[in-house]
Amino acid sequence: MDYKLVETEAQLDRFFDDVQGIEWLCFDTEFVGEKRYVTLICLIQVNCAKGNYLLDSLKLPHLEPLFKLLEDPSILKITHAGENDYRLLYKQYNVLPKNTFDTQLAAGLIGYRYPSGLSKLVSGELGVNLRKGYAVTDWSARPFSKRQLDYALDDVIILEPLWKSLKQKLEEAGRLDWALEACQQMEDAAYYYQDPDHEALTSNLIISQKKREQVFLIRLYAWRNAEAKRKDYSKNMVLPTKLIGQIVKAMRSGKQGLLDNRRIPDYITRKYADVFVGFYQKPITEAEEAILQRLPIATKDDTRDEILLELLYLLMKYRAIEEEVSHALVMPRNAIKRMKNDPDVLQSILGSGWRKELLGEDFVNWLKNYDKLELSIEGGQIAIRI
Repeated sequence: MDYKLVETEAQLDRFFDDVQGIEWLCFDTEFVGEKRYVTLICLIQVNCAKGNYLLDSLKLPHLEPLFKLLEDPSILKITHAGENDYRLLYKQYNVLPKNTFDTQLAAGLIGYRYPSGLSKLVSGELGVNLRKGYAVTDWSARPFSKRQLDYALDDVIILEPLWKSLKQKLEEAGRLDWALEACQQMEDAAYYYQDPDHEALTSNLIISQKKREQVFLIRLYAWRNAEAKRKDYSKNMVLPTKLIGQIVKAMRSGKQGLLDNRRIPDYITRKYADVFVGFYQKPITEAEEAILQRLPIATKDDTRDEILLELLYLLMKYRAIEEEVSHALVMPRNAIKRMKNDPDVLQSILGSGWRKELLGEDFVNWLKNYDKLELSIEGGQIAIRI
């Protein structure tokens, strides 16, 4: 398989000169994220009409020529599960792509399950079996083996014929605009934003705690994240998630509670007991009060709500199946529940035209007026009214 390995700045300049005038570009990245806070991008594979290129991002002094291509709206960027690659590039280099087409998103709009792995999609759509065996190889090791590079190239060389096949089916179904609209989210910086308090706000543990323990958890999550960033460790290397519930429970008895809890390893207690006690005893700040105000309110199960949430989800799922669209692409299972607590979620999910078109105005109105919905069963018919 022919390719050019790009390892020096001179080779990078030649790569950029070579690809001038291209209309499409397929790319993928290989990275190492385990045991690290900042994911290490190790290799970037590029396929276009001018050939195949492998950019060694660990050896190259910069990647500016590639970024210019990704940001050029005249070049179509073809990826599979490109959201992961784009998120890395945006977080580490502030790069946003223009003119994107993602085969995983597109496939979900014509009957494939979402998310679908590249191998399954290529097999189903093109009848081609991709080689396996290097998905979890150490891409940071050098030198590369020939089999590693062949595997890496497989993932991008197949994308152009896959794009053509999916594009034809989308056009036949009248859904190419849907796919392009779905892909445009990856071109928006807001798509990659993550609330700095995300871990606390989405924690199932924090909702059931009393105020003092909630504040402790907010501080614990923030500290773990800061330590992981400072050391470039994964958060679990700093403090395993599975221990957090035990630590919260033990803190009610102070340092002795940590020492007495046999599920908390001794090394954690020796190293961090005083830190955790300090978190627990420190007075609450205004900023922390503001975070508490944003936490979902813990309520007793409401039978009416549970039935309505499940019914609306099933109606969405049925409609998606009927139209041969992956329901997971339309709406995550917990989305309707999140909409109830946060109107911004409704806008972010149903602000999209293709979803409105698929689900219909009635369904969208039900979600917008969730608190006013009435469910009735009369004469063998189930009715939802506002």
